[in-house]
Amino acid sequence: MKTNAFEVASRYVYPSLRRRLVEILYENGLKQTEIAQLLHITQSAVSRYLRMDRGALMDVSSYPDIEEKLQSLARNIVEKKPGEYEIHRRIVEISLEMLGKGYACSIHSKVDPEVDPGECNICLELFG
Repeated sequence: MKTNAFEVASRYVYPSLRRRLVEILYENGLKQTEIAQLLHITQSAVSRYLRMDRGALMDVSSYPDIEEKLQSLARNIVEKKPGEYEIHRRIVEISLEMLGKGYACSIHSKVDPEVDPGECNICLELFG
């Protein structure tokens, strides 16, 4: 295994979650500049998420439980405007939940062919 679970989470899971969060906010009528302010990121980053230049390797919307958490987080962000550390904490929590449920196993085996999801239970044991 050349790529560990934390690398997968930081390189693929977290950006995919953030991309979906940007999409949800955009779908709810917010402008790119408003999304950037709410998420404490640049408008350029928002644009890259929407163009699928960032965080596009995983479609996290295909996991209904994760989609609901992101929808809830988006509502919270619009209503309460939390700070960047609170938003980061929630995205990390959701990332760890995805690892614990085995949702990142397929992407892990794609980016690191040495990983055999049938034999590796590290994330399921640590985070499940």
